[in-house]
Amino acid sequence: MPQPIDLYYWPTPNGKKVPIFLEEAELPYNLVPVDITAGDQFEEEFLKISPNNKMPAIVDHEGPDGEPISIFESGAILIYLAEKVGRFLPHSTRGRYEALQWLMFQMSSVGPMLGQAHHFRQYAPEEIPYAVERYTNEAARLYGVMDRRLSEVEHFVGEYSIVDMAVYPWVASHENQGQSMENFPNLRRWYEEVGARAAVRRAMEIGEELRRPTEDLDEEARDVLFGGKRRTS
Repeated sequence: MPQPIDLYYWPTPNGKKVPIFLEEAELPYNLVPVDITAGDQFEEEFLKISPNNKMPAIVDHEGPDGEPISIFESGAILIYLAEKVGRFLPHSTRGRYEALQWLMFQMSSVGPMLGQAHHFRQYAPEEIPYAVERYTNEAARLYGVMDRRLSEVEHFVGEYSIVDMAVYPWVASHENQGQSMENFPNLRRWYEEVGARAAVRRAMEIGEELRRPTEDLDEEARDVLFGGKRRTS
């Protein structure tokens, strides 16, 4: 029986990528909550695992050489896990690089830009029309890129892969990003298909009971969450 992987987690789009993989691969894991509104991400023990004070992160107690290994950055975690189990990443060199380029697209564009659209539309303390328009438009452009790709293939690299796992949690918040799936029929088809997978449904619910409504956060907690500041108390 394999030793459970420790998953350092909070229910955000980036966080949800990793439990999707773990549920799909049926790998045992322990959920270790990292309350990013309370400043858990700045604790010294966590920084040893994730130097950039971001979750998710994992500790695999059965690493490549039989010794524990810690991995931070969600894209790196997905690549590591795919190589560990030999699934969800194409085996051919051409297919592997096709997957990696789309994964980098998610990491460099989809996550950051959709996150900014979400932030300025939902969480900014004051409305900044320029920022709302800029990031909503960029989100729409990225949705268009994904829609065109999915007009050609069933999944981002043909077969279901870590790319789909990385993109799905971000697209799940499309309404908060000012996007309608009616405008992106190929992406909608993919979104509905991936969202119907039993492992994805389970993963998307993990840790939801931990989440606090943003309106319930005090000013200090908001500073910790959005400003990257340590709590002072």
